[in-house]
Amino acid sequence: MATEVTKPSQTAVSRPGDVFSAMRDEMDRMFERFERGWPRLPSLISRGLGRETMLPDVDVHENGKQITVEVDLPGVEEKDVSVTMANGMLTIKGEKKSGHEEKQESYYMAERSYGSFERSLRLPDTIDENKVEARFEKGVLKITAQKKPEAVKAEKRIEIRKA
Repeated sequence: MATEVTKPSQTAVSRPGDVFSAMRDEMDRMFERFERGWPRLPSLISRGLGRETMLPDVDVHENGKQITVEVDLPGVEEKDVSVTMANGMLTIKGEKKSGHEEKQESYYMAERSYGSFERSLRLPDTIDENKVEARFEKGVLKITAQKKPEAVKAEKRIEIRKA
């Protein structure tokens, strides 16, 4: 006696328990449509014309006296990086030179990414554009931007009066 195996139809109506699965599927489709034309995550490297445009990782810290920006640039030489400040916009540009390549008759291998990069950050008006310094050490670019003296104010205690 043969048993017949039936497959659920593609147009079956969802049960209430499947609401979350249907919602997740719709969200996945929405993000797939949105991401077309954007760099692939998480590497944020877009390929074009045999070279890549990289987006280096950046950390920004602020305290009462300064803002510090740290940019990870492994494999990049100091001479290949420029830092500019204009109209409150800090711009970091550079290029990572070609990495390891190996060519043989039947294969070609290139493992490391290379190409140009650029990051721009708008700094607040409290920054003194004449007091911005950059240092490059062990693949990390560290930029410190001092705040204007009038922006660094001491804490003032406010007296509370009785009504």
